[in-house]
This record gives sequence, C-alpha cells and structure tokens, in this order.
Amino acid sequence: MESHDLSAIWQENAEDWLAWARTPGHDVAFWEMNLPAMLDVMPSPGIGTVDIGCGEGRVGRVLAQRGHRVHGLDSSETLADAARTAGGYEEVVHGDATELPWPPEMFDLAVAFMCLMDMPDPARAIREIARALVPGGRLCVLLTHPLDRPARSVEDYFAETEWDERVQENGLPMRFVGRARPLGYYTGALSDAGFVIEEIREPRPGVELIGRFPQLDPAATRPWTLLIRARLD
Repeated sequence: MESHDLSAIWQENAEDWLAWARTPGHDVAFWEMNLPAMLDVMPSPGIGTVDIGCGEGRVGRVLAQRGHRVHGLDSSETLADAARTAGGYEEVVHGDATELPWPPEMFDLAVAFMCLMDMPDPARAIREIARALVPGGRLCVLLTHPLDRPARSVEDYFAETEWDERVQENGLPMRFVGRARPLGYYTGALSDAGFVIEEIREPRPGVELIGRFPQLDPAATRPWTLLIRARLD
C-alpha cells in the first residue's frame, strides 16, 4: 500500500480547503446532512469541548454558537491559524492528535469530525482523546463510511487501503487523501480505549432534502458517512 504523509497533504492543500469549506452554498453534504446528524446526537455543553482535526474551524464555530467552550487542534498550521483567526474557539493549537497538549480529564466532550480516516494512527489518537476526557465524557465521531471509498468499490473490505482522490465541484478543486479501514477497526479502538458505544448512525438524505439538493441522491441508497457516539466508561 502506498503511504502518504497525510498531515503534510492537508497542509499542502490548505488554501483549496479554505475555499471549499467557506464558499457559501458549496459543501452541501456538510451543511445539510453531516453536520445536522452530528448535532442531533451531541450532548449539551458542559465543562469543555475539544474539536480534534478542527480544520478551518467551521464545526467549532457552530458549537460555540450553541454554548460550547471549544478548544481546537489541527495538524495543518495554515488551517489552525485560520480557525484561530475566525474566532469561536477559546484556543486553537497546531499539533498532533496522538499527543494532545491538554492535561487529563480537561473535557467532557470530544468531536472528531471527518478526520480519523485522515490520520496514520487513529487508534492512538482515540487513546489520547480518552486521556483528555473525564469519566463519562463522550466522543462524537463522523467518518467516511468504510464502504464508501472513492472508487465506490471494495475489493477487500478488511484490508487497510489508501485513497487519493482529486475532485472539482463548482469550479473548486480539492484533493482528498485518506485511509479506508473496516468498521471493526474503529469499534475495536474505541473499546480498547475504554469507550462504550452508545449509538451508530449512517446519515441519509430524505426525499425533501434530495428535492432541494439532487446531488445528495446517491447517499440515499449507499451511505457516505458513519456517525458514532461513545461514552468513556
């Protein structure tokens, strides 16, 4: 399996991602399907929320508007700076999710929105998240669905494979590089870190949403994303 430095690729493509994430009306899957699904399972604001892989900060800004005290971390210096500048966070750190800069039991909620599949060692990151959470704290994860690989085919579902996809939508280019792993990888990593899975969902657009955004129609019959909420036991 060819292996890329995933963090370096996000830094290389940071400016493209800023345009992709911040162009109004562009990222329909995020605003109309994935973010609402995440918010629907998220607990109320508590002592503190950490946004792992915060990118340019759009998730954290929404959470701050809902009353969360948000700290963010991203491996891309450009994106961490963008999140910090845009506001909403109490702190944004440029760093590695496998070595969080915060002390144990600082947060009662962690969010990993569309980032674990972009990490070389998600299991280690999950263990670090557990360290930073209080007992009973929750982790909300959204992933590219294990069945939804860019080629839209799975020759060996259980093999760890890397994708490298270049897309262009509405005149905006973006390169997505990540690693596909089976569902059992993530559920096992959560269990090993002391989490109990409370809920698993596969966000799916309804008829009304597809009527407004026809580009979401494929996600009605084949899941694009996987949502997991887990509690630290």
